Formats: sequence, structure tokens, C-alpha cells
Amino acid sequence: MHTCDLDISINRLSKIEGHADLDIKIKNGKVEHVELHVMENQRFYTQAVKGKPALAVPQIVSRICGTCSVAHLTGCIEAVEKTLDITPSEQTMVMRKLMMHSLMIRDHALHLYFFVAPDLFGIDSILDIDEDKKEIIHQALHVKEAGNNLSNLIGGRSVHAMFEQVGGFTRVIDNAKIPEVVEELKSIRPLIVDLAELFYNCDWEMKRKTRFVALKTEDFSYLEGYIATSEGEKIEEKDYWNHLHSVVLPYSQAKGFEFEGEEYMVGSLSRLNLNKEAMHENTKKDMKKYLDVFPSENIYHNNLAQAVEIMHSIDHSIELLENREFVKEEIVKPTKMSGEGVGVIEAPRGTLYYYLGVEDGKVKYANLVIPTAQNLINMREDVRKVVTDICGDNVAPTKEWEAKIKLEVEKMIRAYDPCMSCASHFLKINWK
Repeated sequence: MHTCDLDISINRLSKIEGHADLDIKIKNGKVEHVELHVMENQRFYTQAVKGKPALAVPQIVSRICGTCSVAHLTGCIEAVEKTLDITPSEQTMVMRKLMMHSLMIRDHALHLYFFVAPDLFGIDSILDIDEDKKEIIHQALHVKEAGNNLSNLIGGRSVHAMFEQVGGFTRVIDNAKIPEVVEELKSIRPLIVDLAELFYNCDWEMKRKTRFVALKTEDFSYLEGYIATSEGEKIEEKDYWNHLHSVVLPYSQAKGFEFEGEEYMVGSLSRLNLNKEAMHENTKKDMKKYLDVFPSENIYHNNLAQAVEIMHSIDHSIELLENREFVKEEIVKPTKMSGEGVGVIEAPRGTLYYYLGVEDGKVKYANLVIPTAQNLINMREDVRKVVTDICGDNVAPTKEWEAKIKLEVEKMIRAYDPCMSCASHFLKINWK
């Protein structure tokens, strides 16, 4: 019979984006409650954009996150364009796909190489890796640089891109620079095979039945499609909000979300579970062994899914760059200055939703749903299962047990790649 009563406070979760704490209460060996506190100060972006010119708002909201600023920029642009009846050109859509691919390459590389890989090697930081394995640091920087250079080519910067605007791009791609970028992308393909192999051979497992949700697109481009779920639902982008239920978490600065009253997961794992057949043919050929893992309910396969997505983003970018000449185009102007519109894209961490109301060219109201907020409740329940499984084999806490809880909870939360801040050490636990 269990006799364990334990309160666990995990302060300052890091090696993730933002700030968060975690409280776990165990009584008689049973996990009574789990509270994941998002401790970021509220920045009131939905209030800050009210009264601002709609055409300027995408650049404002891109400042929500330096890591995935391109996702916020692009998602908000889509919402503005649908509100003001703007139809972007085919070339503009190709360039936006390239921007999203550049984001996936560098953002997933940051997560996998710098946040998750240390756990695989049993170290705290990738900088602590053994001398004979330090080549992985050079590989990580090479992959991230390739993603940054692709973004620089298309958007002018890798963070807070300047050229991507409502209605088009203010500067066209320099065709003379394309061969150099393509060659760099080709050079990192073998590194991504090695990266995928690393996570393919990882034996971590944590399965729990949940609903997977993602935007399903024809070319796995993270733009334009319909919302699909593992339960078979097909939902138009404009109707996504109708299926979400906001959940107030009184102990947290962030709300959680449920889909039709139940927890759900968004992100790379959901995308591969629901849409892997749409990946680039070269990716499907060279990454077949890894793609065969999906669909999967193992949360740790989110890491493997990110590695596969990097390869797809490389292959699709190479095809888009090699098969067209980019020409100067005029920015498409609005045909009206009032209305409502929805933008839905796939950010690195999952489905990103923007809803805008505009009157006389200025934002009247705004609503946005961040991927991590959608994952919060699912993440909380996964933490509960991890701790419950550990408690199942223990009668009373020991130092080894406490260390195991800490490590396993760290690894599981990190697998979600939550957008809460990056730091060198992950968790500090106060045991009461």
C-alpha cells in the first residue's frame, strides 16, 4: 500500500520558449493534481492592435515571438487579406511557403539539437558533449544557418522579416543568389538523415490516447487547407474557432483549450499522423523508414516528426527555387476596408489561429490562439500519466525516485517543444 504524500514544485522550466512552473501533488501514492503555470507576463497584444491600421498589424504581432516571428507575421497577413478581400499572387504564395520552410528548418533544429539532444547524451547542455561527439554542434549550426540564409533570401531577415507584407513582398528574390542557397540546402540533407536516425533509435515512450489536430494541405506547405483530426473531422479554417473551448486556468497566465470538450494535441506529431502522404517525394523516398513510424501516439515521436519535417522543408524549398524565375510584382491592394477574416497556418509548434475584425481600415477586435495554449491541457494530462506510472512502482519517495520524476517530466514537456523561454538549465525542484 502506498504511503507517499508529496508536493513537488518545479520552478522556471527552461530549454523551452518562455517561463513556466509546475506543481504536482501526490497523496497516498496517487497524483491528485497537476498545475502547469505559464508565468509569462501578459502583453495584451489583442488589445494593443485595436485601433491600429490593419495593414500594419502583422509586423506588430510578429514581435510576440522572436523564435517563430515568421509564423505570426504570415498567419496575421492571411487574416488581414481575407478580411480586406485581397488575393495574393501565385508567386507570393510560393515565397510564403519558402518563408515557412525556412522557419521550420531553423526552429526545429534549435529544438532538436540544443534542447532535446542533451537528454539523449545524458548531459545538461549540448556544450557539455564529449570531445569525440562535438561535430554535432557544427552540424546544428550549419543546419540553422541554412534556414536563416533561406529566410534572408526571401524575407530580408530570419527574424521579423521585412519584405513579407499584406498583399505581397516589397522586394523580389534575387535570382542570382538562388544557386548558392540551393547548394547549401542540399549540403545539409545528409545531416538531417543522421538527426532523424538519432531520434528513431531513441527508446523513450509515453503513450496516451488523445485527439490529434492539424491543418491538412496538398503539399505539406503549412498554408491553406482544412483542419483535420484523428477522429475524421474535416473543418474549414474559418470554422475552427467554433470547435474550440477556452478553459480558464486560474493558476496560470495562459488559457488552455479543448476541442469539442476534450484535450487535444497540435504540432509536428499531429501533422505527420494526419498528412504524411503530402510530403515531398524525395523526403518520402529517403526518409521512408522514419515515416513508417507514423501515425503514432508516442509523444516522444514529436521529436522524430520535427526531423522529418526539416527534410521535407529542404526538399520542397529546393524544388520551388529551382523551377521558377522570380519577377518584380506590385503589392495587391485591398478591395474593401471593413470586414472580418480568419487566418490559419501551421507554426512549428502547431496550428496558429488569427481572427480579425476591421472597420475603416483599422482593427476593431482581434483574437488569436497560440499552439502551446492548445497543448496545455493535453500536456498537463501527460505529466499526470508520467508521474502516475512512476508512482506505481514506489511506496515511499527516495532521492532516486525524485530524480527520476524530475528527469521524466522534463523530457516529456520538452517533447512538446512548448513556446514558453530558452535557458541553460531546465528544472529546479523544491521538494516539500
